[in-house]
Amino acid sequence: MTDKRERIVLGGGCFWCVEAALIQVPGVEEVTPGYAGGGTPSPTYREVCGGLSGHAEVALVEYDPDVVSLEGVLAHFFTMHDPTTPDRQGHDVGTQYRSTVLYDSDEQKGRVERFIEGVAGDFKRPVVTQVEPLEAFYPAEDYHRRYFEKNPRQPYCLTVVAPKVEKIRKKLTVR
Repeated sequence: MTDKRERIVLGGGCFWCVEAALIQVPGVEEVTPGYAGGGTPSPTYREVCGGLSGHAEVALVEYDPDVVSLEGVLAHFFTMHDPTTPDRQGHDVGTQYRSTVLYDSDEQKGRVERFIEGVAGDFKRPVVTQVEPLEAFYPAEDYHRRYFEKNPRQPYCLTVVAPKVEKIRKKLTVR
């Protein structure tokens, strides 16, 4: 990671969705699917999906703050997922699909909390996104990287990932 890059870890349902949606954002340089927020060291996809590890499916988002701010990344994240549903996104249900932001510093925590306070009124229900310190990030198995890009015709990608990607495309063209 260059000195210029900043990072934030975001969980908003399936990490394939978060990765595919946010990698389109100008200034987002890298998105790595993985696991965070639980107690099991180096969990596997099976352990996380089973809901026993305590981890959420997340994405480590690395971005250039000269191109997109943390608040800009968060604006896209809050567009592509529903931050008002506890432990679920659509048909994906369980603590591993919770809405979460994992931060690196107190300064970042404050910015995230202020952002959420600022957008809370945009939703019909209360925002339940968890804001927690990043204790550890475990990259997902290699086959998860760029999953949507490699598998666009897969049924889950067509019905779940593609609409979230399209939401971000539309947001990017309405500047």
